Amino acid sequence: MNSISVRALLVRGMVAGLIAGALALAVAYFLGESRVDAAIALEEAHSHDHGGEELVSRTVQSTAGLATGLLVFGVAIGGIGALVFCYALGRIGRFGPRATAALVAGAALLSVYVVPFLKYPANPPAVGDPDTIGRRTGLFFLMVALSVLLAVVAVILARRLAPRLGNWNVTVAGAAAYVAVIGTAYAFLPSFNEVGPDFPATLLWEFRLATLAVQATLWVVFGLVFGHLTQRLLVPAADAVGAGGAPGRAAAVAG
Repeated sequence: MNSISVRALLVRGMVAGLIAGALALAVAYFLGESRVDAAIALEEAHSHDHGGEELVSRTVQSTAGLATGLLVFGVAIGGIGALVFCYALGRIGRFGPRATAALVAGAALLSVYVVPFLKYPANPPAVGDPDTIGRRTGLFFLMVALSVLLAVVAVILARRLAPRLGNWNVTVAGAAAYVAVIGTAYAFLPSFNEVGPDFPATLLWEFRLATLAVQATLWVVFGLVFGHLTQRLLVPAADAVGAGGAPGRAAAVAG
């Protein structure tokens, strides 16, 4: 990244994250909030404590609170994704900026959310024991850290072994090793089945699908928008350098 400022990519990553957060907000509002309201209604119907007062109203939670959380999160993952992109471009294969951005976003969606989600899926209000929430949260983040660490290790080992074993072989071996270790973690880490018998299975399923849709929207839109922005930034610069008769420098810009 000699000719193109990392700062320019970081700004574009944050812009792409903001756009992704805005679209994820729309998905969360239209798909998820009605399920949250239904779960809260069930919780209140079975609760005997009606004397508590909300510190933040449900209206604020579902509008300003939701918007702030998703937009800030989108900008944050956009910045982090841009930094990962800077490292990955030219180092994980002969992929251009658009393809690299898509691969980074897809890998992030899989390792940061989908893999931990399959072990510890999101629960709506009225589901889960309050006494275990700290433990469940800690185990979820442990699963995130393990998944991301394994993905990074797999990529590093694949880069080092690819010249001797070939790209296809190291890709298959890395994916198999990742699945094997994650499967072992699934088997040994504790599970929680705290869904009450009166909670509708359809509502639980719809809520979890909605949370998955929010994260998928966030990462997919980020990958597409950031890929478009980086393609416009990097490829013309590479072409211009190549036209000047310095293909080595052009390759350095692109990779």
